[in-house]
Amino acid sequence: MSNDVLIHRHGRVGHISLNRPKALHALTLDMCHAMSAALSEWADDDDIVAVILDHAEGRGFCAGGDISFLRNSALNDGGVSGRKFFHDEYQLNHQMFTYEKPIVAFMDGITMGGGVGIAMPAKFRVATENTRFAMPETGIGLFPDVGGGWHLSRLEGRLGQFLALTGARLDGAECHWAGIATHYLPSDMLAEAKARIIDKPDRIAGILSEMPGTPPEARLAGNMAKINRLFASDSLEEIVAALEADDSEWAAKERDTLGTKSPQTCKVALRQLAESAALSDFAENMQMEYRIASRVLTRPDFAEGVRAVITDKTNDPKWDPATPEGVTEELLDSIFAPLPAAEEWKPL
Repeated sequence: MSNDVLIHRHGRVGHISLNRPKALHALTLDMCHAMSAALSEWADDDDIVAVILDHAEGRGFCAGGDISFLRNSALNDGGVSGRKFFHDEYQLNHQMFTYEKPIVAFMDGITMGGGVGIAMPAKFRVATENTRFAMPETGIGLFPDVGGGWHLSRLEGRLGQFLALTGARLDGAECHWAGIATHYLPSDMLAEAKARIIDKPDRIAGILSEMPGTPPEARLAGNMAKINRLFASDSLEEIVAALEADDSEWAAKERDTLGTKSPQTCKVALRQLAESAALSDFAENMQMEYRIASRVLTRPDFAEGVRAVITDKTNDPKWDPATPEGVTEELLDSIFAPLPAAEEWKPL
């Protein structure tokens, strides 16, 4: 098995450590499979009562999925290998969400995209001063997948819509304030926290609550009234109009940010969150997101967004359609439409 994921047992605790530091621990298909296999084995092992999920070294917890691999698939195999990646990654997300033993995710560092997908299903989510949380997909013509529709649509007010559209980064204190993280600890206390959990895995909640970790004030709290007011609509055109009509510096900055994002995937995200909010089953959410991913992967904006932002770093994507008005309801309907029965996503 690849060394990109380190899998250990410490007494009654399973330990999954992401170990791809040069890529900020971005997930490959092999990493998803290794994590899923370990979780399946421990689910049936009465000696394992809890799981720790962290990263071995470096700045990231997990910076996302393997974007270069996905772009290569979109350009060279019609999206076949990319859809396989999404399918199995989403199975891992669902497996973690429904896992019966508590998972403790240590979100110490960059936690974006696919990293959010493996952190948010954990029962305990620990942020630190190093945490940088974001779902930046609309900037590369993708959408906040890996369960993002479910998680973001259940945040306070319109925070989820704001994060989905703008790709805004939250620090650890803001994650804790918003409920994205369940606990906040200084990073220099994580080793002690893990040791205490390994020693007494039946007391995870108590251990994390007892340890002294008071987050700084969350800057986000001061912006929530503006977010709720200006991002109130599920119409991208109405959000843009609200930002343009507001004379504050904050609104101008967010309007300029939205101007850099793919209009297609901004509209996809707004519909995705609205539909996710009405669902009662995480599996239904993942089935919807797989339908979207299967279509968005091979539409023009994804390969172009990755080229402009990640590959060439020119930051000049030519979106198609180029404007919100150009993204029709018919196009959105085609992106959200059911797949042929044999191609639909299914849980493990």
